[in-house]
Amino acid sequence: MREQIAGAVAGGVDIVQLRERHLQAGEYAAFVRECIQLTQGTATRILVNDRVDIALATGAHGVHLREVSASIEAVRTVAHKEFIIGRSVHDAGTAARMRTADYLIVGTVFETASKPPGHRVLGVDGLREVVAAAGTCPVWAVGGVTQERLPSLKAAGAQGVAAIDAFLPGPTAADVAGEVKALSERLRFLLDR
Repeated sequence: MREQIAGAVAGGVDIVQLRERHLQAGEYAAFVRECIQLTQGTATRILVNDRVDIALATGAHGVHLREVSASIEAVRTVAHKEFIIGRSVHDAGTAARMRTADYLIVGTVFETASKPPGHRVLGVDGLREVVAAAGTCPVWAVGGVTQERLPSLKAAGAQGVAAIDAFLPGPTAADVAGEVKALSERLRFLLDR
């Protein structure tokens, strides 16, 4: 995983969300600190999935909250001003309630290997509804994101994407760096149009 994160940083990824639920608190904190070190001198930010305590204790750049987690407002009361707070949402109603986050990740938009078969898929129309409900809060799409699908995600209003499959076991740091760079360049090109 460290090799893939290093590759993502080299590729210019904006955010790495750490989701190591299987690690005990001490191990997880040590891993977060290592990942923060990998980003030194870059624009990449490290966010910890749902563990506000570990994010704050390690000096991570922020936290990504699950849909059913601590409130955004509660986290803001204990975090510094630059602390990034993201939130997962799966429908427009939840997006409308969570738009005080710094960004929302919505999914699953397309079928993906990271979710079991039969997992609920929103599609582009569902993504469009979430974007409308989110108001000015940026929305990033997750689930089955590929370069070929970026135009439809952009047309639905997504301002970013999350790519879990690039981090599944197997790809080298160079593979991840190349994928991140290609996705980033294509998405930036589309958003600038």
